[in-house]
Parts: sequence; C-alpha cells; structure tokens
Amino acid sequence: MAEPAVVALVKCENYEEREVYHAVKQAVALLGGWAAFIRPEEKLLLKPNLLKRAEPAAAVTTHPAVMKAVAVLLREEGYDRISYGDSPGAQSMEAVARSAGLAQAAAETGLEAADFSQNSSMEYDGVSFAICRGVREADAIINLPKMKTHALERITGAVKNLYGCVGGFQKAVGHTQYPDAISFAGMLAKLAAAVKPRLHIMDGVVAMEGNGPGSGDPVPMKVILASADPYALDQVFCHLIGLDPALVPTNAYAAGGEPVIRTAGGDITAAEAFQQYGRSGFRVDRSESLQFNVGPVDWILKNLRQRPVILKERCKSCRVCVESCPLKDKALKMQGQYPVYDYQTCIRCYCCQEMCPHKAIGLHQPWLGRVLAGKWRS
Repeated sequence: MAEPAVVALVKCENYEEREVYHAVKQAVALLGGWAAFIRPEEKLLLKPNLLKRAEPAAAVTTHPAVMKAVAVLLREEGYDRISYGDSPGAQSMEAVARSAGLAQAAAETGLEAADFSQNSSMEYDGVSFAICRGVREADAIINLPKMKTHALERITGAVKNLYGCVGGFQKAVGHTQYPDAISFAGMLAKLAAAVKPRLHIMDGVVAMEGNGPGSGDPVPMKVILASADPYALDQVFCHLIGLDPALVPTNAYAAGGEPVIRTAGGDITAAEAFQQYGRSGFRVDRSESLQFNVGPVDWILKNLRQRPVILKERCKSCRVCVESCPLKDKALKMQGQYPVYDYQTCIRCYCCQEMCPHKAIGLHQPWLGRVLAGKWRS
C-alpha cells in the first residue's frame, strides 16, 4: 500500500516579508527540504496564480510576498536558474504581474519572466494540451496557487491553478470541450499528470470566499500549505473551510485515503486542523451537485441551474464579459448599455464572471433549483 501524501500546514499571520519567509521555510522543511524535490542544476519555473489585473490585497492573485519568499529561499540553497509565469485569462502576463506586484518581486529576486505567449501541443492520455513555452522549457515546476473559491469547481486550489500552463485562448477552448464541472475536472487531472509539478505551495494567508475566483471577498486564513501532492493539498484546503472534499470534482482523482497533515508540533487530524487553523462560516458552495444533462428535458433543467447574472449597479459596459465568453455564438451580447445572457446557449463555464474587472457578475439559482440541489438546507 502506498504511503499517504503529506501536507505541511504552517501558521502565517500576515504578508510581512520575514513572516512569510519563515512560514514557507518551515513548510518546506516539514516535507524534507528543497533537495527532496529539485536539483540545483535544474531550470525551475514558479507558477503563481495570475488570473487578471488586481491589487495584491484583493486576493485574486498569489501574493508577491509568497513568490518572493520562495525565490529567496531557493537562492539561499544555491538554485539560480529560476523563472516565473502564468497565462492570465485576459491581458498579457506582464501587465497582470505588474498590477499584482509579482513583477516587482521578480525584479527584486532576479527572476526571469518565462515565455507564456507561445504554446505548442502536448498529447497526454487522449487529450491535446496547448502548453506554454515556459512550461515546456522548465525542468521542474513549483506551483504557487492561491486559496480561493471557484464558481465551477467550488475551489481554485493546487490542481485548478495548473490550467494556467495552457495558453491564453486555448483555455477558453477547453471550456467548450469540457463544459461541466465533472468533465473539466477530468481534463485538469490529466493536465496535472502531464506537467508533473514537483511541489505545491499555497498562499492561504488571505484567501477569497464567496464569488470567486475573481470577484469574491478577501478573508484571513493565516496559513501556508505545501505538498508534493496537489490533491492532498486541496483536500486539506477543503477541511480548513469546512467543505466536504468529496464535493470538489478534482478530488475524485486523489490517490485515496486522508493525507497526513504535518505541523511544527506534530501530525494532526483533519478535525484538529479545522479547530486550530480553520474558519467556520467560510462562504463556498456546499450544495450537492446536479448534472442537468437529461436529453429532451435539458432545456427545462437548464433554467434551474446556477447562472451568471449582470449586476447593473456595478456594470461599466466594458464588454470584457462578452469577449471572455469562449463560445463562437456568444452566450451574452450587448443590448443597449448592458450585456444580456442567452441561458439556453450558456454552458456555465463562468469565464465571464472570472474575468469581469468590476465584480459586476454574480451567481444566481432559481429557488426550485436550490431546493433540488439541496441549497435550501444551507
């Protein structure tokens, strides 16, 4: 029987640089140190979450203090071939990195910006991925996800963050090929196996709850998580917010069994992790999933599903949502001042909601849909 995966869990009160430095250092040490995962001669890629332009305090992107701490620690251990990068949903990586503070962190630690503007095809287990050049050129990837909610997959964690290895437009195409949470999770599992990151270090100092991954609310969680296993890390993320890990589709691809949660004071259970480090009342979708793909009545059931809605009081008519829709025949179009959805066309990928720069797209489910999905209980 395989040994259970280990997840390091370390308290980190704030983003003060020395605080983050010591938390990351301790987390990696609990896993056996950097040498357990990477070799000094290897070319390393740090893969943060750079969803879209946002200030670090918005909790949309990986905080620059976390990436800087990782880079400084690697330099101290003699690793000198280090780059960073991600493929945002819109805008250039450079523009998003500047707004998120990561470009400055990279400059201060001598990190090169990897090439995420070009991609090439990689076949894995029957799926063709358009993998960014910076990913292909790296010997080893260190994944730096942000602890956030997600409209489609419930959470954005270590597994979901790897979708940024796929080039810009091709990510939108993926949503049309895998239009529901279950099939999309299966694709993400194959992507994780294809790019094989060596280590995952999650920024959970300030997380995002509610309308994530781009329009939710920052909430202090005060933790750094690290693991060689992205599924185990995501399971512990779920435990810390009181979410049943079985409700997150990507967790179905975990190796099995509960991960070992390792702290400086010794190994603890999931219940103890929640009691000591978790947050009750964390706003995340906890309802049971319903798959509304039932042949001739699908058009009725689509009207019961959760849907994106325009919040007109916030909308600036910028058209980013329309441009972000991956469908050739757009599911939303401008009608006068505001975008209007065609919910029979909409595949509920939530790309529009992710990329809206004004938090002007919320999520709504008709009352009957909430009852059928079990949301009336929450």
